[in-house]
Amino acid sequence: MTEAEFSQWSMKILLVGLVIFLGFIIWDLGKKSNAGKFGTAMLFLVLGLGVAGFIFKESLIGLLMSFR
Repeated sequence: MTEAEFSQWSMKILLVGLVIFLGFIIWDLGKKSNAGKFGTAMLFLVLGLGVAGFIFKESLIGLLMSFR
C-alpha cells in the first residue's frame, strides 16, 4: 500500500467518523438546551445542511473529475 492509497483510505474513514461525531454533537446540543423535538429537528436540519453541502461538493468534484 502506497502513501497515497493509505491517505485516501484514512481520509474516507476519518471523515465518516467526523460526520457521525458532528451528529452526536448536534443531538447533545439539542438535549442540553432543552430544545424539544421541533428545536432538535431544526438544529439537525440547519447544522446538518453544512455537512450535507460538504458531502455534495466532494461528490460533485469526484463526478466531474471522472469525466475528465
